[in-house]
Amino acid sequence: MGVSAITIQRDIILETVRNVAHGEWKVLLLDAESKKLVDSVVREDDILEENVTNIEQIEQKRPMNQEMDAVYLLSPQPHIVDCLMADFERRRYRSSYLVWTSLLHPELQARLDKSNAARQQIVRSKIVNINFYPRESHLITLRDPWSFPTLFHPACNQLVRKHMDDLAQKIVSICVSLGEYPTIRYYKPQSPTHEASVLCTHLARFVQLELDHYAKHHEDFPPPSPRPRGSLIITDRSMDLFAPLVHEFTYQAMVHDLLPITEGDKILYKTVINQDQTGEEKDVEISEKDKIWVENRHLHMKDLLEKLVGDFNKFRAENPQFAESSENANSLNNIKDMLAGLPQFQKGKEAYSLHLGMAQECMNVFQKCRLVDIASAEQALATGLDEDYKKPRNLTDQVVRLLDDEAITFPDRLRLIMEYLLYRDGLLPSDTQKLLAHARLPAQDGEVIHNLELLGARVSRSLKDTRPVFQPLFGRTQPQLGMEESGLSRFSPTIKPMLEEHIRGSLDQNMFPFTKPHLDAAEGLLGQDNQSQASLRSAKPTWARTRSSAMEPRQRIIIFVAGGATYSESRSCYEISRSFSKDVFLATSHMLNPGLFLRQVGDLSVDKRRLDLPAERPQPKAPAHLFEREVNLPPKPQLSNPGQMQHAPTASLSALNLNTNGSDSNGFSNGALNIHSLPAPPLTAPLPDGSKTAKKDKERDTEKKKKLHFFSSKKK
Repeated sequence: MGVSAITIQRDIILETVRNVAHGEWKVLLLDAESKKLVDSVVREDDILEENVTNIEQIEQKRPMNQEMDAVYLLSPQPHIVDCLMADFERRRYRSSYLVWTSLLHPELQARLDKSNAARQQIVRSKIVNINFYPRESHLITLRDPWSFPTLFHPACNQLVRKHMDDLAQKIVSICVSLGEYPTIRYYKPQSPTHEASVLCTHLARFVQLELDHYAKHHEDFPPPSPRPRGSLIITDRSMDLFAPLVHEFTYQAMVHDLLPITEGDKILYKTVINQDQTGEEKDVEISEKDKIWVENRHLHMKDLLEKLVGDFNKFRAENPQFAESSENANSLNNIKDMLAGLPQFQKGKEAYSLHLGMAQECMNVFQKCRLVDIASAEQALATGLDEDYKKPRNLTDQVVRLLDDEAITFPDRLRLIMEYLLYRDGLLPSDTQKLLAHARLPAQDGEVIHNLELLGARVSRSLKDTRPVFQPLFGRTQPQLGMEESGLSRFSPTIKPMLEEHIRGSLDQNMFPFTKPHLDAAEGLLGQDNQSQASLRSAKPTWARTRSSAMEPRQRIIIFVAGGATYSESRSCYEISRSFSKDVFLATSHMLNPGLFLRQVGDLSVDKRRLDLPAERPQPKAPAHLFEREVNLPPKPQLSNPGQMQHAPTASLSALNLNTNGSDSNGFSNGALNIHSLPAPPLTAPLPDGSKTAKKDKERDTEKKKKLHFFSSKKK
């Protein structure tokens, strides 16, 4: 899969910086949000090579630079526009080129249009649509874990409309960056029981409106391409509740489920390096730059350890000069070769050490927590079939025995109960309480189970309940002949059969309707795997094709999962891409591991004020220092005669700004001299004669003159 969302966004950023103020030296201005976007895909050195002298952050203190052009790459937020206006009022740079990461709100745009200072300094303004974070070549996130409570918490209804507008704009940014004007389909539950069942319907329509609006105002969109028209399918977390609960035994999923991974702007794992010497602990980043990680992250753990050991031995064989024996160090030439290859060897050695250690730690947890027994029950619950693909027997007894087992952790017990409840499509309230008692779980975990109802699950049922038992969306089927499948990995996320049927053109239009059925349905069905059904005028006959299918342009399919996606779903998208020669991109608000999913489901019943939602925080403001007056001290007077009395420094005192925050008595701010000064305020006006101070001074002078007989009328 040659195409990569990371490379696409990187090229967009570098091309934008390169073409703005072409050939001129310039300063690049970022804000806190746009800096995260840029840092996630571009190295600072790559930007500096594009005639950029410096990279600055607009919220921070910066020197005046009126001899240099500025390129602003900014996120469209009100306080960032305030920072921008402060630069324009001060004429901090010679001229300005504005680049927004997404659409600027009309009110903010009108504010810039009405400003004389802005009109005089803005040379060009454009939007680049990069307001998303490519995490892998075919995995895109929005880094927004608060999307889940915003969409599913009952008290957040008033926030949903604005949040959907934001999601729609970001989904459109993904489509525009990939050069796609796709057909749009969305998940529509057939027998909904939860309020959020209309989520995908509304979000799909918002996206369609935004896409149509963008295409209307951009004649060059979509760009010409030999690829078949792309597809966008919008789903949400409620479509598959088993995926974030079932234990997945591929490398990437196990690492994020079982190990203490720190997820933020970077994915970090704390490991011990130089175990033979200092034993120093270090946070190691896990990213696309790690080739070992990229090659092995979707391997099943039973295959991973063998492959890692074999690859490491091969790596050592390719570097015999670093063998532990010292016989290779006898020759000067050998020593030179060793020193030349040492950094690369050391880097490779640390990488293999990291992944061998992580894989071994995963296996330690696997054995300690008896995950093999848990997985046996989980696979039957999630698929509804045992290892022989028959209806499982004595499943309830198996679950109860696991809940009583001391080796099973409490989070795994909670996951088992939730999976059993989903399998049974609801339980008697008394049965749920019995399971909680067996598991010895606290009362708040009962709230987690109850909150599944907000995601469309049936939590409770009565003895006389006549509702039909819930059936999986795509049925339960046996694997095809020739397919290798582990007994502990029979479950496939719903997203996988959904993609398979979409590509074959057999995806149910009632369950996954088009937003424009009268226009897109025929194209969406014919443009998939059934090329032979297309008209002869639009498709070349088989004998006329000169290129192999591997060389033909691959159709792009974008899957957006509102409320978070799992690593098993990401793996499924990669597998479909390889199997059907498509480029499937998974996009979501954030990535879920089982622990995070349990916490977020539990939070659906807490007071909304405890969630600390960004939408309800105080809006950020531009820093005050951007609006402070910068002063420049006048030079000290030079005395020609050292004994001459110095005059009172009236002019110097009048130029001092006594209200400058953080300035010392020498006129320095934070230890740095303010080089560029604004006009000094006017001199203090003289006091009127009627003031008390003036009267006292006048009386004092009169008394002094009387003593010197200046007013004496006596004659000598």
